[in-house]
Amino acid sequence: MYKPNSLRQHLAAAIPDLQRDPDRLLVFADEGNVVASATASLSFEYRFKLNLIVTDYAGDADAIMVALIAWLKVHQLDLMANEETRKHGIAFEVDFNNHETVDISIHLDLTERVIVKRGEGGRHDIKHAAEPQGTPDYADAFWTLYDGDTLLAEWQVPQAAA
Repeated sequence: MYKPNSLRQHLAAAIPDLQRDPDRLLVFADEGNVVASATASLSFEYRFKLNLIVTDYAGDADAIMVALIAWLKVHQLDLMANEETRKHGIAFEVDFNNHETVDISIHLDLTERVIVKRGEGGRHDIKHAAEPQGTPDYADAFWTLYDGDTLLAEWQVPQAAA
C-alpha cells in the first residue's frame, strides 16, 4: 500500500509543526479488506479506513485540512466527486487537550487498485494503478497557505502515483 506513507510524507512536509516533529503524526490503516474477483486475474483492490492522528497540535486545523484535500484531489478524488462518499468519506474528531493543543483524528475511506500482470515463465508483475485525475484548478507547482500574514502550510502539489 502506498497511500498511507504518501499522505504521511505530504502532511509532514506541508505543516510546519509536523516538519519539526513528524512523530506527532500517527497513521493507521483500519478495517481493511482485499477485494478480488473470481476471474483468472490476480489483480485486487485494497479498501481501508485510514486513521491519521496529529497529537499535541497547536496550529490551525485549516492548514491540515487544506493540505489533506490537496492530496486527496490527486490520490482519492472520488471522496469529493461522489455524493455518497462526500457524506462520510472524510470524518474527524478533536480532543481538546488544554487551552493550547488538540489531538486531531481524521478518518478517510481509501482504496488502492493493484494490477497484477502475467508475464512469461510464471513471472507476475504488480503495479499500483493511478487514480483518475480531474482538471487541476491551480497550475502552480508549489502552494502556500496563509491566514492574513501567518504562514499556515506550504507544499509541492502532490503527484499521482505512476
